[in-house]
This record gives sequence, C-alpha cells and structure tokens, in this order.
Amino acid sequence: MGHDKLRKFAENETFSCLIQPSSDEILADGYFAMKDHPIKGHWSSQVFGNDAPIVLELGCGKGEYTLDLSRRNPGINYIGVDIKGARLWRGAKTATEEKLPNVAFLRTRIEFISAFFAPGEVSEIWLTFSDPQPKRVNARLTSPVFLDRYRKFLRPGGIVHLKTDSVLLHEYTLEVVAEQGLELLECTSDLYGNPGDLRQKNPELFEVRTYYENMFLAQGCKITYLSFRL
Repeated sequence: MGHDKLRKFAENETFSCLIQPSSDEILADGYFAMKDHPIKGHWSSQVFGNDAPIVLELGCGKGEYTLDLSRRNPGINYIGVDIKGARLWRGAKTATEEKLPNVAFLRTRIEFISAFFAPGEVSEIWLTFSDPQPKRVNARLTSPVFLDRYRKFLRPGGIVHLKTDSVLLHEYTLEVVAEQGLELLECTSDLYGNPGDLRQKNPELFEVRTYYENMFLAQGCKITYLSFRL
C-alpha cells in the first residue's frame, strides 16, 4: 500500500463526519444474520443533532455530489456511502475543512446498508454513475435485491434517483420499475440534450455533477436520469 494511501487512512480516523464500522462486527453471525450497527436509528440525534430529512448517495466516490447538494440545501442532511477509504478521505476532509454540519460519510459495502438505517430513517436515495454490472444482474443497485434492502429503511413513498451514462442500467431500471408497479416520476434518456421541463423543475440535476459525469460529457456521452417512488 502506498504511503499516500496510508496517510489518508490515518487521517480518516480523525474525521468526526466519517463512520468506518468493522465488517467483522457486522458479519459476526454471518452474512444472512447481519448485526445492526449502534448508529442505526440514531443518525439524527447522534450525528446531525436535528430532525431534518436524510438523503443517501450510494457509491459516492470522493463525495463531490453529496457535498454540493449539502451546500445548496442546508436544511437537509446528506450521507455519502462508499467502501473505498481513499476516496472518502477527500469528501470527509472537504466537509471538515468547510465545517459543513449536514454532511456525513459511511464507509461500508452497499449490500450491508440495511444494518445502518432504521425503518423510515431515510427520505431519498441517489445513485450516481453506479457500476452497471453487465454480467451480474443482482449486483445492480436498482435490482429487486437492492430495492428490497432500501425498503427496510426508506420512508414510504421515498424517492430513488438514478443518474447514469449506462443505457443498460437505465433501461434495466425502467423494466424493474414497470415490473414492480412503481411510480415513475421523471425519465429522460438524454438529460442535457432533451431535458424537457426538468431544467426548470430541478436545476440541481444540471448544476451538480460528479467527476465522472464531467468526464463522460467531455467525451460526448449522453447522461440519463430517472426517479421513482419505492
């Protein structure tokens, strides 16, 4: 492991906004009997100190999307989730330096996510440029397997957002939404080329971008977006 990565891992331990649970603790009784983490059900009281809505970004990478949303919406609490500690270092360091009170980061695998949030604790989920998993359908973050996990903590009628450059993942998610009879709220196969009325309704969709989104746009890729109620 490189010296710079070790330095980031060491600094991660100093960030109060970054929670890094042990996988061994969660899996002590096995994968199918995951133990709840003590933070479950207590994010509002123990982390944020308020009762504002909580929004997750799953697979947040360096956290730029989470950070930008938090700056624009101080009345909402945001949690970025990723397994890569070196990536989360950037987001946690920025949140600490800017003293952002409504940002937290959680280092864990997304398949463990239900061990950290209680029923109704989360209002919305953002999936930004998730791995489309072309050969592993159940590993897609909008598969029925993952939707069932989200149902355990997303409030009734909570919203899931998917922003991606993957036509495969976009179309697959539309199929899942239709098969499960979910309410499709918004959908475009070309967010920037054919935005419809989304630019007026939700300018953040266009103004808040991840590193990968900017890279894909520079390459001429189309960005898709959809949202639905779970």
